[in-house]
Amino acid sequence: IDCLVCVRRDMADEVWVVQTTLPVEWLEPLVGEWCYNIISQDLAACAQRHSITSMFKWEDEVQSAEEWRIQFKTTFSKKDHLISKITAEHPYDIPMIIAFAAETTSEYAEWVNS
Repeated sequence: IDCLVCVRRDMADEVWVVQTTLPVEWLEPLVGEWCYNIISQDLAACAQRHSITSMFKWEDEVQSAEEWRIQFKTTFSKKDHLISKITAEHPYDIPMIIAFAAETTSEYAEWVNS
């Protein structure tokens, strides 16, 4: 337990992670441009994009779809503005947008906040 306390003390800083999905019909260059624009507008420090398969219930049927999972790292002060931008530009009727605080090293938190 003492070791866990040390790790938690070393990772006392946090960043915000905001995730969404985009349709696979958005080709990689378009997804890259969309992420680039969000980062260049200083709403996030970085983004990762991955091709995934999602399973979900929609209109009373279980469905499966290829999608892009986008994960942004941002600050608490920029999180709501980032979510608003995603919501405004998202092609889905009900976009999946989740946000959560994540503990990290002081160095990484400082970089995200800079």
